[in-house]
Amino acid sequence: MPTANAAPPADRSATDEVQVRLISASSQVAPGQTVLLALEQRIAPHWHTYWKNPGDSGQPTSIDWKLPAGAAAGDILWPAPKRFDVGPITNYGYEDQVLLLTEVRLPQDLAPGSTATVSAEATWLVCREECIPQQATLSLSIPVAAAAKDSSDASSLSAARAALPGKAPFAAAARIEGRDLLVTWPVSAVSGVKQALFMPQDWGRIQHAAKPQLDRAGDDWRLRVPVGEEPATAGKPMNGLLLVDGKAWEVSLPVTGVATAPVPTTSPTTTVAAPGSPANASSGSGDADISLWTAMGLALVGGLILNLMPCVFPVLAIKALGFLRGNAGEHRQQGLAYTAGVLVAFAALGGALLALRGAGGNVGWGFQFHSPLFVLLLAWLMFVLGLSLAGQLQIGAGLAGMGQGLASKPGLAGSFFTGVLATVVATPCTAPFMGAAMAYALAQPAVELMAVFLSLGLGLALPYLALARWPALQRRMPRPGVWMDVLKQALAFPMFAAAIWLVWVIAQQAGPMGVLVALAGMGLLALAAWIRSVSRNASSRWQWTGGGAAIASLVAAAALLPTLSATTGSEAPDAVTSSGVSRTAAVDHEPYSPERLAQLRAQGKPVFVNLTASWCITCLVNERVALSTDEVRTAFEKQGVTYLKGDWTRQDPRITELLKQHDRSGVPLYLFYPAGSGSGAQVLPQLLTPGIVTTALRGGAT
Repeated sequence: MPTANAAPPADRSATDEVQVRLISASSQVAPGQTVLLALEQRIAPHWHTYWKNPGDSGQPTSIDWKLPAGAAAGDILWPAPKRFDVGPITNYGYEDQVLLLTEVRLPQDLAPGSTATVSAEATWLVCREECIPQQATLSLSIPVAAAAKDSSDASSLSAARAALPGKAPFAAAARIEGRDLLVTWPVSAVSGVKQALFMPQDWGRIQHAAKPQLDRAGDDWRLRVPVGEEPATAGKPMNGLLLVDGKAWEVSLPVTGVATAPVPTTSPTTTVAAPGSPANASSGSGDADISLWTAMGLALVGGLILNLMPCVFPVLAIKALGFLRGNAGEHRQQGLAYTAGVLVAFAALGGALLALRGAGGNVGWGFQFHSPLFVLLLAWLMFVLGLSLAGQLQIGAGLAGMGQGLASKPGLAGSFFTGVLATVVATPCTAPFMGAAMAYALAQPAVELMAVFLSLGLGLALPYLALARWPALQRRMPRPGVWMDVLKQALAFPMFAAAIWLVWVIAQQAGPMGVLVALAGMGLLALAAWIRSVSRNASSRWQWTGGGAAIASLVAAAALLPTLSATTGSEAPDAVTSSGVSRTAAVDHEPYSPERLAQLRAQGKPVFVNLTASWCITCLVNERVALSTDEVRTAFEKQGVTYLKGDWTRQDPRITELLKQHDRSGVPLYLFYPAGSGSGAQVLPQLLTPGIVTTALRGGAT
């Protein structure tokens, strides 16, 4: 852990982010005196430390005192914090400068002429775009005399004490109504209120990021905010700060009512921000209590980002070539047809999820990729489309124009089915902002789920729809030429790459026999394409013969499908362990199981959990660029981190349950449990770098 220690201990120390100083209001103390001390933090611009309830993430400053025998220190006297809203995350803390006051009662038997030495080991977390845990050991030696004497810092400490929130001079109360907490206080006590905020002393009492709603009900002001994951209990007071038009009061609210709706039971989590992202803002952490409009907005942005994923971008690029031909009217129609295909496909996905959920299944985003049969058919489709783009196969109208559409033909059916295909190949990808939206949708009734899914589809379709709608964008495209055919053929190779990757997924799901079935099917499809190609310009008799042979090859390929179904149940366990993790991959990590995680947590060991799947491209990229690097491996070894990997390539209800606990509907999910059995999990972003992982490890080090 980075420290600001000085040796020997002194009254001040510094890091690049925080300068700390131990201050006394007395330059000379008397026996039995209660002396006012302060830990001063001078914080660099754009950084902040935390209040005793840090909010959605963070860690409060703590002070461990070492005092003369018989002396006793009180609790930190916390100033009113500032609220930091960063994306979906809200924190409470301090910036620029803060004085954390503590009263220390000295013993009566201190001898005048001696020296009272007080030491403080201070620990704090300072955050900006990254979070850095720091500590310093500070010390003061104060002369003891018959009478106390003020120091040069006495006036500033007295002013800081006077600025502390005082007890509210009015009676306030709290009432829970379903999923809302209502804080009320009399209008006669504070008139003309414009803004109000309640900051609970304890975590989980409210949803910190929710915007409070202030109104007047009769003789009371009423502040409404959604309850959090650990709502207050009726009959027990709820302590905190009530801020009214900038003035803060300490309140101890009597609580009535009960939270009637289910409340998530997950532990507090800390989200580690990616460098360059807002501090403590998760890129995809879910929140089951976000509003429908927020979920739809996140889904729309996530759909836009999906277009940049390697599984989707080639399809969009191929289709965009069609704008180099035809007129504006045709382009607009194709844009609408493509959008319709995307929305219909997303509606079908939503309907399938609803049906499976109604049947009692645990399902999430990309659920169809749990089926080796689906993966095999998609691999064959990618292979055939690659042949078509490479000019080795011409697919006629009998296949609804989908292949022709991908080969830059202008048919509306081709545009529609291209939209369907874009949706199909997008489902193994999880874009930032999708996690919260999907978690929300899967917990909602049918109408809300469909609204979120259609918003995601609209985001996926928007780039092509915009290109089709505005000719000005089309005019920025290069002029038609020979390069179009070259580019079209070059785009066959991303399709072949997708087919290769899908065969690798089948290897994880169904073992060597699954690979044999996939490759044999591709060979038969290529044979059918070749037969069809060489017989196209032959006599009528040979065309019929060639067509029959091609159909026979296709039938032979289809006959392999039952073989794959049988293989999935028999040979897959030889290639994949009962936890779904490849045997050869177990060298650097252990397979995830709830029992193993619980055992390690009970022992207080740090644990890193990686929930992944072979069909998740984001997961594979993260493992290559971050988790498999020497930097991360060394950090794991140095800090004794146990690495657990849960493979969701084939449906595993234990992994599904852990995803649900963190409001996620799909992978990837990265969790770091710091040392200490009582620590909650830190949720890392969905896009990793070595620095993000090592920063999380440093934050959990002891």
